[in-house]
Amino acid sequence: MPEQALWESFFDPPAILQALGLTNKCLDALEFGCGYGTFTTAAATIITGTVHALDIDETMLRKARAKGSAVGLTNIKYEARDFLAQGCGFPTASVDYAMLFNILHTEDPVGLLREARRVLRSAGMVGVIHWNHDPLTPRGPPMEMRPRPDDCVAWAQAAGFACSPVIDLPPYHYGVALTQTG
Repeated sequence: MPEQALWESFFDPPAILQALGLTNKCLDALEFGCGYGTFTTAAATIITGTVHALDIDETMLRKARAKGSAVGLTNIKYEARDFLAQGCGFPTASVDYAMLFNILHTEDPVGLLREARRVLRSAGMVGVIHWNHDPLTPRGPPMEMRPRPDDCVAWAQAAGFACSPVIDLPPYHYGVALTQTG
């Protein structure tokens, strides 16, 4: 991860969350890989319930916790968890919104999407963002493992989601809003 100020300069979290369908009608949200808390804190100001922020890295969790505390948020729960190996640990149909931001370059993106789908309530949504497939981006995974928008859409469909059109999220990202099918 780059230093926090640089990382956060890449995003407009409230605008991205709005574009990906997060509203104040959402009760509880789950973030897979919260990092610095860039989206965690923004989501906590939008939803009416709790944001559950997972990350494998204790240092990132401390930074995310400090960010949320600095602005007085009390509706965030932080948990150290290797959700790729262990799942997220949440009951089936327990959240309204899941965030998979800059993470679908994992070895099993469909499995991660299925885990997100499992924990969604019936009208729940998943927001996905990832780095553009462009070698000029200042960060992101190596190009050979960086997913293109079509990859994310195909994985989402394989996991049982319908997808919004791909959303351009300048300067370096794209996003897709996912809803459950069937």
